[in-house]
Amino acid sequence: MNKPEANHHPNGGSRRPGNGSTSFRRPANDRKRFSRPEPSLKRTGEKKSVPPVTEGMPARRIALEVIRKVTEEGAYASLALDAALRGCGLIAADRRLASRLAYDTLDHLIWLDYVLSQVMAREDTDIKLRNILRLGACQILLEDRIPESAATNTSVALCTELGMSGLKGVCNGILRNIVRRKDEFVFPDPELEPDKAAALRHSIPEWLWMEIRNDYGANADDVAGFRHREDGWVLRPNLTRLTDDEFEALLEKKVWQHEKTILPHAWRVRGAMDIGADADFLAGNYSIQTPGSMMACLAMDAKRGQTILDCCAAPGGKSCYLAEIMGGTGRVQAWDLHEHRTALIAAQARRLGLENIRPMTRDASKPREDLAGTLDGVLLDAPCTGTGMMAEKPDIKLRVTMESLQELQNLQALLLETVSEYVRPGGTLVYSTCSLLKKENTEQVKRFLKAHPDFEAAGLPDTIPEAYRQHSGGEEEPGLQLLPCRDGTEGFYLCRMTRKA
Repeated sequence: MNKPEANHHPNGGSRRPGNGSTSFRRPANDRKRFSRPEPSLKRTGEKKSVPPVTEGMPARRIALEVIRKVTEEGAYASLALDAALRGCGLIAADRRLASRLAYDTLDHLIWLDYVLSQVMAREDTDIKLRNILRLGACQILLEDRIPESAATNTSVALCTELGMSGLKGVCNGILRNIVRRKDEFVFPDPELEPDKAAALRHSIPEWLWMEIRNDYGANADDVAGFRHREDGWVLRPNLTRLTDDEFEALLEKKVWQHEKTILPHAWRVRGAMDIGADADFLAGNYSIQTPGSMMACLAMDAKRGQTILDCCAAPGGKSCYLAEIMGGTGRVQAWDLHEHRTALIAAQARRLGLENIRPMTRDASKPREDLAGTLDGVLLDAPCTGTGMMAEKPDIKLRVTMESLQELQNLQALLLETVSEYVRPGGTLVYSTCSLLKKENTEQVKRFLKAHPDFEAAGLPDTIPEAYRQHSGGEEEPGLQLLPCRDGTEGFYLCRMTRKA
């Protein structure tokens, strides 16, 4: 779902520039098609009725609210959208429209700004007007089910609602200019400026594209360009209460669509509108967890009665899964730096009825000499850029910088150095991130192993399906890098290491 090929969002007709391929091969598209969006998918000559300007306005108000929260206040898109949709009273179709417009606009913000720069006289346009124009341009250029006139008229109406009646003419003129010139915009030449062209094509910062290009070579377009957001949730039963068969029976009683995944204890469900309010969720019969996060827990290969530390544990999903795998025995120490986040872990444990979890507010970068060599396992799901989650959280690429990447690398190295000391001889250390970048993943692990010959990279247990394990690297590329375009998961890295006995 990226520039420039036609793809459709699971929730409806989004046309996004990009390849959208789920294979791990470079798309066989000619170079020109990557330079700018392809012409409109709407059939020429087809007359479409123009809806009244009030139709679809509630959805656009919410989309604009989310875009403004992210770009003007630094909010997280997922949280802003959840807050905006909560109690909004919109029908399901309008909720989907609001979500799609907000996420599509944020996903292609860099690309949209490049287009807008070619039709706007001033770069210092008021941010409120710029956000309205971004939303309008997204509808005109990327959405094949929205008439251009409706995109323009509703954007002009939003100017009035935001107290900018005097700028309605400017807004109208710019968007109509986009409609007229949408096949004439000029983009960087892939031959002369390949990195700039590719970064713009994928609507990511140029430095981030260059990191991905260096890491993945011929497959970089697939890795950077994947934008499919999987519809639904991955659920797993509370293993202390339900067997897989019992959880399957529970799902059969729901109105949701469900199917078993290849991961143990994991089902994908669709059609659940507000799953957090479901009675069985509130009763602690199941949890929501991403595949990569589940595999980080499975990599620990936890046994009953063990003592395990989950270092950066909030909101607690991995701690709870480990506690359940251990059958409620032993102990999982679940640390987080901030008290309010530790409270999230405690709330999860209470909901699931898990008494073998010990939530603690602790800075994992500070050494604890009393724990040296005492723990059966340590899971470090380290703070990272989150680039593996860009498909689900497009605002990530608007936040991450070269400076923040370097700061995170330093923190990851410090955390690894500190918490590895707690692993007993023969014990297990699992390092993971939700990043695509080798600087945070394999390079981090290789540096650690070189400095700590008492640790060695270990194979992943059979509980992680071979379909994933087959992509594990060898000595030169230790660990397993999960890729959305290849594996159908979030972008996630994990490496299992053991301390020599």
